[in-house]
Order: sequence, then C-alpha cells, then structure tokens
Amino acid sequence: MKHWWRKWSYEIPLAIGDALWEVLVVQLAAFLDRLTLRRIVALIPLVILILAYAHSIPIPPELMLVGDVLAYIDVFSVIILLSILSRAATIWYIVTQAAEHAVGLLSRMLAGLQRLDFRHRREGRARARKRFASRAQKDEDEPDFAWGAFAAA
Repeated sequence: MKHWWRKWSYEIPLAIGDALWEVLVVQLAAFLDRLTLRRIVALIPLVILILAYAHSIPIPPELMLVGDVLAYIDVFSVIILLSILSRAATIWYIVTQAAEHAVGLLSRMLAGLQRLDFRHRREGRARARKRFASRAQKDEDEPDFAWGAFAAA
C-alpha cells in the first residue's frame, strides 16, 4: 500500500509535470526557433480553408482570394518586384534625360554669358593701346628719393 501511495502521489504527478515541461516548453521553443514568417504566411490559407469548410462563419470571396494570394506568395512577390523594377527603370530613364537636358541648358547658358562679357575684349584691329601719357625716363643724374632723404645714386 505504501508503494502504491508513493507511486500515485509522487511519481505519476512528477512524470506528468516532466511531460508537460517537455511539450509546452522544450518542444514549443524548438518549434518557434524553426518557425519563420514564410511558414506563418503559408498557414494563413489553411486557417481560411478550415473556416470555409466549417460553415460556421460565412467567408466572402475576397477573403478566399487573399488566401490564394498568400498561398502563392512567391509568384506574386516576383510579379510585384518585376513591376517595381520596370517602373524604376522608367523613372531612371526620365531622370537621366532630365539631367542631360539640364547639362545642355547650363552649357548653352554659360556660352551665352561668356559672349556677354565685354569688359576684357579688345577690338580685333587694334594691336596695342597707344599711351597718351608716358613717364619720364629716369636719368642717372637725378637723385633717388628714399624716406625723406636724398640718396646718391
């Protein structure tokens, strides 16, 4: 009788507790480690399908379409990426065309501004300016003036 009491009051509850720990903690943690977003998305159509066959809640066709889209998420993601890439290529083409147009406009504008610069231009026939006032030639006989004193040369 003592052995029976010990088995049902001590060993069996410990075995149940160990089994619950194994299932609810260890195996659940291992399952969550393997669980990815793609697997979660793949489970959503199954839930929708189970709800559709249960007939407890009427499911609209739009929700079934969402389930199909989620089931074929790889195909739809490739289609969406290709459409984005084609739009990106179109936008890139437009940007390069606009940049080429801006560079051409800027170069024409700079060429026009250089034509308007008349401050440093000379007439084509004039070789050199004639000087109206010229300096007197420095003679060796004249003394140099340096800081208020005459210095002999």
